[in-house]
Amino acid sequence: MTFTKDYLTKFINKNLELEKKKIHSKGYSVYELEADATIPSEYILMMHFLGKIDHNIQEKITKYLIKNQNVEGGWPLYFNGETDISATVKAYYALKLSGLNINSKLMVKARDLILKKGGAENSNVFTRITLALFEQISWQALPAMPIEIMLLPKFFPFHLNKISYWSRTVLVPLLIILNKKPQANNPNCIGIKEIFKKDPNKIKKPSLNKKNLLSISFYLIDLILKKIDHIFPQNKRNQSINLAYKWIIERLNYHDGLGAIFPAMVNSLIALHIKDRNPYKKEIKIARQAIDKLLVIKKNEAYCQPCLSPIWDTGWVGQTMIENEQNIDKTINWLLEKEINTDGDWKNKRPNLKPGGWAFQFNNDFYPDVDDSALIGMLFHRYNKKFQKKEISESIERTRKWIIGMQSKNGGWGSFDVDNNYSYLNYIPFADHGALLDPPTADVTARCLSMLAQLGENKRNPNVVRALSFLRDEQEDDGSWFGRWGNNYVYGTWSVLCALNAINEDPEQIYIKKAIDWLKGRQRSDGGWGEDCGSYWQHRRDEVKSSTPSQTAWAVLGLIAAGEIDSISVRGGIDYLLREISEKGLWHEKYFNAVGFPRVFYLRYHGYSSFFPLLTLSRYRCLKVNGEKFPKHGL
Repeated sequence: MTFTKDYLTKFINKNLELEKKKIHSKGYSVYELEADATIPSEYILMMHFLGKIDHNIQEKITKYLIKNQNVEGGWPLYFNGETDISATVKAYYALKLSGLNINSKLMVKARDLILKKGGAENSNVFTRITLALFEQISWQALPAMPIEIMLLPKFFPFHLNKISYWSRTVLVPLLIILNKKPQANNPNCIGIKEIFKKDPNKIKKPSLNKKNLLSISFYLIDLILKKIDHIFPQNKRNQSINLAYKWIIERLNYHDGLGAIFPAMVNSLIALHIKDRNPYKKEIKIARQAIDKLLVIKKNEAYCQPCLSPIWDTGWVGQTMIENEQNIDKTINWLLEKEINTDGDWKNKRPNLKPGGWAFQFNNDFYPDVDDSALIGMLFHRYNKKFQKKEISESIERTRKWIIGMQSKNGGWGSFDVDNNYSYLNYIPFADHGALLDPPTADVTARCLSMLAQLGENKRNPNVVRALSFLRDEQEDDGSWFGRWGNNYVYGTWSVLCALNAINEDPEQIYIKKAIDWLKGRQRSDGGWGEDCGSYWQHRRDEVKSSTPSQTAWAVLGLIAAGEIDSISVRGGIDYLLREISEKGLWHEKYFNAVGFPRVFYLRYHGYSSFFPLLTLSRYRCLKVNGEKFPKHGL
């Protein structure tokens, strides 16, 4: 399409006003964060475990689950994806608990599909734990995870400090649950034996995670641990249980819940419920309130979010606003209040490092997020160029020092932890989801490099040198970069190209040209970009289902950062974004655009289809108006 600068300005301003209306009066932004059917299903299962059922909420979640059943009768991990048996087993059980007739068409379809895929016994470990809680399978069908893990020394091959933040918060309450083996209240005594191919009582052993030497070794260790479980000293067991409860209470995060993520929050709630002579009535009430804050309740349906994303959303909306020279005083003040000034679990690896940065959620002080912190650091820096406020300068400096301190030995950054790359742990039977670790990744490293560059660091800085080396090593053979937290290679490549521009890498270098060519080669005939969630499987990395506003925005931003603002590809992407606007303004997409755990857990940030296209168009306009070829900022 043909457009003038005036047309573009009017278009941006109109949608900018719509975006501003979504900003809270306190200055922050928070959009819905949607996952697959698993978490809404688990909310229903949680209510039946406790025996406290809100029938109105249950009915609305039921409608949501029914709406999201796919054509073949199952539930996928992301929109328009293939059926996942674990998600389908949980959805089926939740619907049956909600009162759906198992002979209804949708339940028959789901049941037939589960049986076709080998039955509920083929579910992953976390689904098996749920089934054990409801007495549908034996606890012996689960991997051994002795509560005595709490007492292991730091040098031991398995230690809490060797796994990721999310794994710690999920695992510690699970250790209590696996030891105490509580039974669900299940007031209607509903079971799902009809979706097992084998007798559920005869399912004793977890299957091998991967058929290699490491996996076999851990499998044998698992068998031994189960055989000797009864001889563990009771005093050490009691000590371990008490230590686990102490760990949870210290990190409970009150109104935002343990780790501020749903699985950890539910596990902690169950663990607190089964404490002997329960002293945690206050904590139980608060923990439940934290979970209920995750509900999205609409007129006819409801679902439960995996967590909330206010810092992340606010950071990107703030970048969009400041790109358009809008007043963001309230946003900055709110973010200043949310800066973390206390020690967290990262202190285990960096005992001398002073705190700084931000979490992902409203409150999660034990677990600041490196990615979020770099984003907010860059936003503060852009804002303070004009206002020169001392408290902001001090905040930026604390964040800079903390992020530098969180750099891993290989030059990269993970999201929450340092050197969290004990890859052998992904072979233990419990880790069949393959998401036990938080190793350095290209996208997070790129964001940190962008921040350091924007703050004035150059290629003589040793932290920059190591980061650049890491990014070069991480580049794929085709020129792209893997995206750990967004779909996928488009997201990773955009992130890295922004960092390389910020640090003044010559875009004529072969490795950058290769990345540019890769992005251009992935552009679709409609001018947009669209990478399927299936690209996280290596053999499916080139799969595309449809162009989306968010991925198109990332691709265009990446190309612009590489000096391609006048290219046909960028113009095609801009045309796509102008054309695909919704009738009511802003953009919308059904496809999932991010990932929690590759190949296991996917996300749809509802805000991505709004603020990323708007940021892209704003960036394009600003550079064109000023006659500039490269952005001057880290993003």
